[in-house]
Amino acid sequence: MDPDARDRIIAAVRAVPRGQVAGYGEIARRAGLPGRARLVARVLGDAGDRALPWFRIVRSDGRIAFPPAHALHAEQATRLRREGVAVEGGRVRMARRAVQIDEAVWGPRA
Repeated sequence: MDPDARDRIIAAVRAVPRGQVAGYGEIARRAGLPGRARLVARVLGDAGDRALPWFRIVRSDGRIAFPPAHALHAEQATRLRREGVAVEGGRVRMARRAVQIDEAVWGPRA
């Protein structure tokens, strides 16, 4: 894996403010790696840095990526709730993504 890509992903994760969440795809876009959501998941899985706010990263539909029976599912939900994020049924409400200029002019991608 490109160390620069890893560093940009880690920086994008660290930039998610307390009490907010972002999707894996959004983190990839912020890191300059559009379409690389799975790479974000892999970097987070390999990070090993307990200070990294990994728990602020969820699926694009707001779901926690871990299965409900997984210990990290409960840990992620608990950490998000401590920051004031409402978690209901393993899901958070995602903020709408800002419309990009191309979408405003040409419409959403097909």
